[in-house]
Amino acid sequence: MGNSISEFSWVGSQENFVDLITVNNIKHVSLGRFGGNSLEGQYKNEDGCLIWIDEKANWEFTVILDAHHSAESAELVLEQFSKRKLDIQLILSLPYEQTLKNIEGTIVNLFQEDAFLTACRKVKGETACLIVLRKDKYVWWFSIGDCISYVFHPELANRGQYQINQRQFYEWVGLVNTFDQIVPCYSSGIRELRKGTNCIFLTTDGLIECPNEPFSSPKEIYNVMRRHQIDEGVNKLLQSIKRNSVKDSTTIISWEVNITKEVARPSDE
Repeated sequence: MGNSISEFSWVGSQENFVDLITVNNIKHVSLGRFGGNSLEGQYKNEDGCLIWIDEKANWEFTVILDAHHSAESAELVLEQFSKRKLDIQLILSLPYEQTLKNIEGTIVNLFQEDAFLTACRKVKGETACLIVLRKDKYVWWFSIGDCISYVFHPELANRGQYQINQRQFYEWVGLVNTFDQIVPCYSSGIRELRKGTNCIFLTTDGLIECPNEPFSSPKEIYNVMRRHQIDEGVNKLLQSIKRNSVKDSTTIISWEVNITKEVARPSDE
């Protein structure tokens, strides 16, 4: 284990991409970053992300972060994932039913670790954090705050279904920390993908809170992604918000999964 895993992590304090759009690939996963427009007053980037991929074991594990006040909380969360990497990757290497049974507890423990909570009390600001894992024909997600994920598939789009998680506006990790409360608040769930090509898409809120709101509706994002290859679709979205004078930075992670297994269908079909 370990050597077949591709790993990438970044935080905006390392490189801010202000005025600059970049789309890179980590294996088959596209990562798009735009730091916002300096003409609108932007000078820093407080987003972050982590991408782990194991093609052999058939999974992608992704984390997207949107901090405020400083990037320190995003840096701290990424550091914590790096510390607990072996524990998490061990669970990701199990058969999918065991992975999906054990992953949530592992992540909650990671956020509740005493040393981590102590470190959080010393940082400037706090971050939203969204984790999306795809293993086999399932997507598992764990969301703190207001980052967003979607699954784009024609069958779902026909029914107006795009979004995976619902945004929550008063949850964070950092100085204000949901895991430092008596009862931590977060949302999580598991979804079965559809047969055929599914596009998984995570973004920070710069994309949907852009002036003129070109992408406030998921359908608009779906329409762009449907018409282009992943890299090109991500680039088009970022070009569009850049043109619309967005100030906030935007980070996008997206990839396609082709499901050949049988999936749930209504019994009366």
